[in-house]
Amino acid sequence: MQDFRLKVFYAAAKNLSFTLAAQELYISQPAVTRHIKILEDEYQVMLFERNGNSLELTYAGKLMLQHVERILHEYHKLEYDMHLLNNVHVGQLRLGASTTISQYVLPPYLAKFIESFPQADISLINGNSRFIEHSLDEHNIDLGLIEGVTRLPMLTYTPFLEDELIILTGSNNSIAKKGKLSVEEFKRLPIVLRERGSGTLDYIEKDLQALNIKFSELNIRMYLGSTEAIKLFMQNSECLCILSKSAVKRELEQGILTHLTVDNLTFKRTFCFVRTQGPQSPLVDRFITFIQQSMSNQKAASN
Repeated sequence: MQDFRLKVFYAAAKNLSFTLAAQELYISQPAVTRHIKILEDEYQVMLFERNGNSLELTYAGKLMLQHVERILHEYHKLEYDMHLLNNVHVGQLRLGASTTISQYVLPPYLAKFIESFPQADISLINGNSRFIEHSLDEHNIDLGLIEGVTRLPMLTYTPFLEDELIILTGSNNSIAKKGKLSVEEFKRLPIVLRERGSGTLDYIEKDLQALNIKFSELNIRMYLGSTEAIKLFMQNSECLCILSKSAVKRELEQGILTHLTVDNLTFKRTFCFVRTQGPQSPLVDRFITFIQQSMSNQKAASN
């Protein structure tokens, strides 16, 4: 039912590329150009400034984008509400989750949600918390799930799960047998951490500051861009690391990694739903409610 030209314009405006818009919509680039030309002729305006291989929205293009975003949102809501009359949930839900959540927390819940709502069009991208927030701000996703401590004013954050970060080392490491470290040992031993911009690093830094421990006091050997990279690195290293307990269950059970404690030093964090302010896709609210209820039922069953 949607005017396909509006979808073409939206894809071109968000990607600032006719080529990427064509790839996203599975049509040819000449077809994208043709649809944009029809819109420009209809309204007697230029929607894009073409500078070589780059595109920029004109004032008219920016104005049209504002309207098209609202129109497409209303189309999605109409589609959802009309199908809901027959108890069928349809629509698009574009999720973005930070690495720990997307790899170790979300998959089982996502599988159940897809099973319950098979006609919903669901996609998931992952990246660090800054990337997910940026993707929301650019309207590339509908809902984010992150663990960052920072809060951007144009986004809304809703906590949904508490998580613990723990200090680890390879089980073959000589210090693994100690089980417990002093604060001075913790600061002296080499450590591998997640990259700048990750929610994990934000929480580590915040909790260290609470004990008046500065990052500059740590013996940081290197930063790595993923939890899996750190886990593999640790199996061949004498370093420490700090990772989510939910991300290392298998390694702890199999004796690959060893949990170490430090006096008075704990790392706690909160996972949050994050979304833009204003109207939301109906599936966003449905997904949030589903995750909250599923986690509540799981917690009740384990007590």
